[in-house]
Amino acid sequence: MRAKQVIVDEYSAAWPRLFKEEAGRISASLNELQKTIEHIGSTAVPGLRAKPVIDIMIGVSSLEQADSCVPLIEGTGYLYRPEHEDSMPERRYFERSGSEIDYHVHMVVFESKFWRDHIFFRDYLRENPEAAEQYADLKEELAGKFRDNREAYTNGKAEFIQGILRRQED
Repeated sequence: MRAKQVIVDEYSAAWPRLFKEEAGRISASLNELQKTIEHIGSTAVPGLRAKPVIDIMIGVSSLEQADSCVPLIEGTGYLYRPEHEDSMPERRYFERSGSEIDYHVHMVVFESKFWRDHIFFRDYLRENPEAAEQYADLKEELAGKFRDNREAYTNGKAEFIQGILRRQED
């Protein structure tokens, strides 16, 4: 799968609806499995400019449980990307291109550091409009510089994100 160009769009009021619809589809595929599903990433922050990607985080009880869910999520049209476990062994990652937007699924242990960090960052931006605006400006600047280099774009956001995450300890 060839990496798409990094493009930051204006916020779309459709993003929460698209998340809810997709989360429902995924949840139904996992049947009675005990799980928590959250909308994370920039599309989960009202008003925030973002890449048109709905990030969905699924919290499960263990990585073994996550591994057992791989075929179920693949059955909903997602591509499982195990190569990403080299850098993030605590996550099972999936991608799907939709008609309106792309979807990324991050399956992790509920209340793990990965879980807590992503929820904290999302909630911080939701509650702090100035920080959200600074983040949007940074993302647009990086997208301009690194339109064809998603890794450099992502790395360019790391210092800002870590600065927010350090506030968890305060």
